[in-house]
Amino acid sequence: MKLIIGGAYQGKLDYALSRFELHKSDVYSCKETTMTIHTKKPIIYGFDQWILALVRAEFNVQTEVDKLLPKLADKIIISTDISAGVVPLDSIIRAWREEVGRATVKLAQNADEVVRLFVGIPTRLK
Repeated sequence: MKLIIGGAYQGKLDYALSRFELHKSDVYSCKETTMTIHTKKPIIYGFDQWILALVRAEFNVQTEVDKLLPKLADKIIISTDISAGVVPLDSIIRAWREEVGRATVKLAQNADEVVRLFVGIPTRLK
């Protein structure tokens, strides 16, 4: 698994497409209503949005991540880092932020490579 993280609008998807010589048709995009991740495409984009859907539906996020991990072994996962800034007042968004952090830790532990993008510049963390 390759994990690419970074803030919003930092160039994560463009970096992945370029680096791995893939096309937009190779991307599965999660939405905040996505309850199931389809793993047929090599890139899973918006992993954080899938977690938001799970939090809103009151799923145990870490259990769902554990179930999904074996299917992600050969995937490129792109997730927005939402951990910076002011802690949200909204309890759902606060829980989402916490669950994204925990899930990202789990993904990073299982990834072969972790890259963080900041202002379009990739830094390999693992």
